[in-house]
Amino acid sequence: MHVFNDPQSRGYARLTGAVYVTIALAGGFSILWVPAELHVPGDAGATFTNILANRGLYAAGIGGEVVILIAEIMATAMLYFMFKPVNATLSFAAALARLSMVGVMAAMLLFHAGAYALADPGGALASFSEAQRLDLAGLMLAVHDAGVWVWQIFFTLHLAILGQLVARSGRYPRLLGHAMTLGSTGYLLDTLGATVVTGSDAFDGVTGTFLAIVTLAEVGFALWLLIRGPRPATTPAAAFA
Repeated sequence: MHVFNDPQSRGYARLTGAVYVTIALAGGFSILWVPAELHVPGDAGATFTNILANRGLYAAGIGGEVVILIAEIMATAMLYFMFKPVNATLSFAAALARLSMVGVMAAMLLFHAGAYALADPGGALASFSEAQRLDLAGLMLAVHDAGVWVWQIFFTLHLAILGQLVARSGRYPRLLGHAMTLGSTGYLLDTLGATVVTGSDAFDGVTGTFLAIVTLAEVGFALWLLIRGPRPATTPAAAFA
């Protein structure tokens, strides 16, 4: 466990990068692939028929989300100590924002489990009609999905701050940090596009541009941590002084 003793070491950075990669892989499976295989947009009946016919895949998706939560907790703590020397207050604020995101994600899992229980004919509320159970289960999934729009607000704040900590650290590429801060707006715009500014192709195009920027920045930062690690220690820029 000695690798955790020095947050400024290359080994610590590489372990943080490995945690980032774990989040990306588990997220690709649980958040993207599994829903694409099981969910039928606009048809709750077909969706839950798929879920009940592929219980193992659905459970694996939930398991992948648990892996994400564990990895996110580790990433939150490790990033806090990594960038604390740059600015302790802002590093703590970034950690709180990311931990708030994790809390929302954890709550979302309860709705996933509730939807599964309601969709199972032999499970909860068996006395309800199939239509009633599917309506309730569909509501559970809708609330779960709405959680995305909530955690993206916290993640926007986290990345905006983290990007500046990266840029001002003197140990990582400034371009990656500034791109992270700029692109973080994409998550907030995505939430607004789903809840306020709906049906605008122009707005969606702008959102997609910012999301592409932040995705490249996050992947670049994770790979830099994993492969290169930090540069030799220098005095951080005094932008936060």
